[in-house]
Amino acid sequence: MPADAPNTPPPQRPHPWRVEGAPPGGPPGGPQGSRSTWLRFGGMLVVLLALNWIISSFFLAPPERAPVSYTFFVSQLQAANVSEITSTGDTIEGRFKKQTAYTPTGETRSEQVDRFTTQRPSFAEDNLFALLQQQNVPVNANPPDARAPVWQQLLIGFGPTILLVALFVWISRRMAGGAGGALGAFGRSRAKLYQPESGPRTTFADVAGIEEVEQEVTEIVDFLREPEKYRKLGANIPHGVLLSGPPGTGKTLLARAVAGEARVPFFSISASEFIEAIVGVGASRVRDLFDQAKKVAPSIIFIDELDAIGRSRGGAQSLGGNDEREQTLNQILTEMDGFTGSEGVVVLAATNRAEILDQALLRPGRFDRRVVVSPPDLAGRREILAVHTRGVPVAPGVDLDALAAATPGMVGADLKNLVNEAALLAARRKHDQVQTADFTDALEKIVLGTVRGIMLTPQEKERTAFHESGHALLGMLTPGADPVRKISIIPRGQALGVTFQSPSADRYGYSAKYLRGRIIGALGGRAAEEVVYGDMTTGAESDLDQVSNIARQMVGRWGMSDAIGPVTVLPPPGQESPLGLDGVAPATKELIDAEVRKIVDECYAEALALLRSHRTQLDHLAGRLLETETLDEADAYAAAGIDRGTAPGAVARGEAPGALPAPGLPQPAVDSGAAAPA
Repeated sequence: MPADAPNTPPPQRPHPWRVEGAPPGGPPGGPQGSRSTWLRFGGMLVVLLALNWIISSFFLAPPERAPVSYTFFVSQLQAANVSEITSTGDTIEGRFKKQTAYTPTGETRSEQVDRFTTQRPSFAEDNLFALLQQQNVPVNANPPDARAPVWQQLLIGFGPTILLVALFVWISRRMAGGAGGALGAFGRSRAKLYQPESGPRTTFADVAGIEEVEQEVTEIVDFLREPEKYRKLGANIPHGVLLSGPPGTGKTLLARAVAGEARVPFFSISASEFIEAIVGVGASRVRDLFDQAKKVAPSIIFIDELDAIGRSRGGAQSLGGNDEREQTLNQILTEMDGFTGSEGVVVLAATNRAEILDQALLRPGRFDRRVVVSPPDLAGRREILAVHTRGVPVAPGVDLDALAAATPGMVGADLKNLVNEAALLAARRKHDQVQTADFTDALEKIVLGTVRGIMLTPQEKERTAFHESGHALLGMLTPGADPVRKISIIPRGQALGVTFQSPSADRYGYSAKYLRGRIIGALGGRAAEEVVYGDMTTGAESDLDQVSNIARQMVGRWGMSDAIGPVTVLPPPGQESPLGLDGVAPATKELIDAEVRKIVDECYAEALALLRSHRTQLDHLAGRLLETETLDEADAYAAAGIDRGTAPGAVARGEAPGALPAPGLPQPAVDSGAAAPA
């Protein structure tokens, strides 16, 4: 370093991140802009205070006194109508007890006088003081029209203005975050800045069962930490990563892990927080959020439930208006890939309904990566259970592998709830450790429902036993059906009895044969009531809902009807047009209804035929269920006289591996029967 420059600071390494379009020398509205703003505000305050002083002086001035003749004053004094007086030299000021009409000299009109002033002639010899004493009129020493003290004048004169100015200052500070000042506090972003140092930090070690998704976002974290490693190869960081999948699969947890691992500013907000009734507020909040993120780049913005504002424009939900939601969406599109750019700001978003998002959001340059977070498989559920039981004292005999195998279809949130419910049961039972019975009972509570403390009559209990036995027996006899895991006639939730079936392994596709088996099993309760009693009850309500849903999707969405053919004529569940404009011809709808009825009728006839041909097994199973109220898998097959290993229901279905799960089908199946009527 040269000797003549001992205080020269060392050169700083240029920051690897920059915001495109930012003017040199700092953002607009810096110190100079702030100074001019405060000068304008100060000048306005001075003018307001001066105006308030003039107005207050005018209104605080004492009221005028009416000049009256000395003769009139003496006459009123003699008439005992003088309240008090103050005399300064020859000037007399005072008040009358009651207003009195007075006609000035040279005028014809009289006026009502209350406060008066007069001059005592120097030649008057009327002994005025004696007359005042006679009438008991006090003579004051202080002037009656003296101004109020200065502090009172300031309080009355400037108090309202000071309060008004304080209110303006408070409102202006609340408005400072809004891009359009008129939007006020509504225009400020409500995003929460994640601070890993302030509490327990979520890392990728807390995320299990979705390793392929974790690898996708790990690359984002590595890019933010070491940008030069990628830039020297010409790689650019993705602008956005969209996490989609069913609820509870770990999308938000994965975002929190990214925040904990990246160690960069992490802004988290829900998409619904952008929307307000005031037009323009959502767009203002988007601008403010991205402005905050750009100032501290590199940074991450996480938008949860993106479908709240990202729905496709111009659809049936929009009704053709440039509404607040579309303005907010347009602003997000501009911020993510507009003329200014936002290099160093990565947007993470999560949604359960990626299919309804606007295509402009999903194109490269905005959400470059679309990552599907699927429900975990058997190994993934085992890892998730291991993560959630790290802080739980688990008994040595608990088999997490068996517990994972008994929970097909459950996602991370379900498994976390299962562990928590088991811990609560163990605490209620005063266990030192969570035992296997606690886990199994917690699983029954979650899947089957909470036990209801009601007493059934013998007739209702017997009918419920036959209803559930019909479900279970058809599950054992129908080829390809899911094995029966438990039967119970203990009232749970809204049902008087339940039959629990679950597959032996994870399945990702559903054949037409399997779906028909599901319909046959769901109709088993109603069929058993007809076979045994010759009539039916309201207990099959939930079963019929499940049957109708499966049959309608087989015909209208999955092409499993020869009459309709391999076409989709019904929208996915939850995407129906609110006005009924689905583009399906009335004749096609009638054909769909006819095919649905045909499938259900065929399955119901098969259910009746199976139960009639196995009536003895149905009676044995129902009788055993009446004795014990609950049968597990081994006891149920033994009561029905069916070998578990060779039962038709244990035959593999042979669906195509790797196919996506069919929407709308619960897994595992819980056929509830004998529900209490609404």
